Amino acid sequence: MALMEPEERELVEYILRAIPAEDRGELTADDVLLVLDLMDDYLEEQGLLEEDPATGEMQYIDGEVDETEQLNYVLKAMKEEGRPISSVQIQLIQDAELQYGIEKGYYEEE
Repeated sequence: MALMEPEERELVEYILRAIPAEDRGELTADDVLLVLDLMDDYLEEQGLLEEDPATGEMQYIDGEVDETEQLNYVLKAMKEEGRPISSVQIQLIQDAELQYGIEKGYYEEE
């Protein structure tokens, strides 16, 4: 597993545990981390994630995320990286990341 901050490691481990073994296949922690980074890249491109000039930390901006568009963005980028991953696996990562965020209080349940 790539070097990660403790919270990031916790998130990746949570996601891997949340994905059923039959869907996980060859999915690695590095794959999950790359998908999470690509999800953030998509949000940045949509103006929903930006750097706070005072702290230098990234912050999420309120707005609607088109999950299908985000999924397609990540799927295309993963294929360009030569990383075999299915749209089902990406969706499961998205869902697990959302559930983790709800449990941690980062997101509100809809």
